[in-house]
Amino acid sequence: QVQLVQSGGGLVHSGGSLTLSCAASGIDFSVYRMVWYRQALGKKRELVAGINRFRDTNYVDSVKGRFTITRDNAKNTVYLQMTSLKPEDTAVYYCNAEIGGAELYWGQGTQVTVSS
Repeated sequence: QVQLVQSGGGLVHSGGSLTLSCAASGIDFSVYRMVWYRQALGKKRELVAGINRFRDTNYVDSVKGRFTITRDNAKNTVYLQMTSLKPEDTAVYYCNAEIGGAELYWGQGTQVTVSS
């Protein structure tokens, strides 16, 4: 059974930091591209950051320089370190395991709320 279990998130003041984690089981984690998405209330889902098996990363422009995605293949876990958080970062964040562009598996989602 494949599971992506997220942890982290919560409420933080503007300018604060949070780290999200997503632990995978039931898959060969090392071959998947791992992606963090977010969806704010009333808005479309947005790709935040991705990291492939070679640890190449990409970010949406709005988080560049503030967020960092990393992976630990020994722990089957992907992380999203978020710093200098802004109220517009408020959203439900989801991790996703992807191969060949196919979004195969999803985490349960975790709320991040940034107060001004």
